[in-house]
Amino acid sequence: MTDLETRAAPPRAGALRRAAPALAGYAAVRALGLLALFLWSAARDKSAYTLLTARWDALWYVRVAELGYGYEVRLANGDVHSNLAFFPLLPWLERLVAAVSPLSYADGGFLVALVSSLAAAWGIFAVADRVYGRRAGVCAVLLWAVLPVGIVQSMAYSESLFTALAAWSLYAVLTGRWVTAGTLALFAGLTRPVGLAVVATVWVAAVASFARDRHATGAGARDTQDAPGAPETPVVPDTPAGPEAPAGPGSRLRRLLGMALAPLGTAGYVLWVGHHTGKGPLGYLDVQAGWRNGFDGGWAFARFVADKFTSFPAALAGVGLIVGVASVVWLYVTGVRQRQPLPLLVYTGVVTALALCASSYFGSKPRLLLPAFPLLLPLALALAGARIRRSVAVLGAVAVASAVYGAFWLNGSGPP
Repeated sequence: MTDLETRAAPPRAGALRRAAPALAGYAAVRALGLLALFLWSAARDKSAYTLLTARWDALWYVRVAELGYGYEVRLANGDVHSNLAFFPLLPWLERLVAAVSPLSYADGGFLVALVSSLAAAWGIFAVADRVYGRRAGVCAVLLWAVLPVGIVQSMAYSESLFTALAAWSLYAVLTGRWVTAGTLALFAGLTRPVGLAVVATVWVAAVASFARDRHATGAGARDTQDAPGAPETPVVPDTPAGPEAPAGPGSRLRRLLGMALAPLGTAGYVLWVGHHTGKGPLGYLDVQAGWRNGFDGGWAFARFVADKFTSFPAALAGVGLIVGVASVVWLYVTGVRQRQPLPLLVYTGVVTALALCASSYFGSKPRLLLPAFPLLLPLALALAGARIRRSVAVLGAVAVASAVYGAFWLNGSGPP
């Protein structure tokens, strides 16, 4: 990561031109997915736009935007589904769009999702391009677009917004922009509970950077002692003098400020929920418990998979789940072996752990893994190393399959 910090980032206009092929490809894949959804929905006499903006979690976000917090549904089994489970940034943006335009809250959610998905694609490209080069960046964006549940990127959900904030926060960490990284982590923490992953990334990367500074300072002192006649050379703050150059006091201060900003979003909302419910700092956990959601290390998910093997053809689904989890683990281990930068490994590890080890909504796990885009980098590297014609053929075939599956999925069981 230190080497990456010392490389100059391209100017903003140049960065957009560099990302243009990735963004154009992303827009084409998403347009294909939306076209398939609209055609499939029309054939079934359903509204594709309603599926995208006014079902499942999208309705909960709209209710928060329109009525604020306090709405809840009490189920016959005693569960209490409270809208306090939904973090506030997306509803705030929906309310802002509705306030400055003739669009409804649902329309605002759809617009935010579309803009955020493009911002997320650009952020994914920026991260992958910086680590592995432009071609790998384009492949990473297209792989993210053609995921089987990629249609969620165009829904009035918070996945695209969160991924955009997370990707650009990671890029800011990789380029040493600590205040920007902390600010984006703050907003990510106001978007989804998994904002903890971005906070952890900023903190771990900053601590590692401080440790490198200390090591570099110690090494410099030893070098000076070894050469007692050498003239003293003042350290110029924030001047990249190489991968082991210690940061100046200004850089260290910005790093500390970034660390201070990063947890404010998550901590602020969780503490507000605790105060609002009168249940103290852990009140948000009670809200999640009302949805039968929690963190049990993956035990409930393991039992869910095991239960699939009690009948046929459910056993085939069990095999598919095992293969899926094994693939996620393999991609993460491959990233470690390829020596992905520490921030990417921390972020991906936390997102993956929170997704796979949650104790409820097992059908949503592929959707919850959408923000874990660094998992795709090993595949992006493989595609980038293949012939262009072969890469285009593979991505094109998968894009068609993803579009058809997305249309089928939303017209069937779909999210939550």
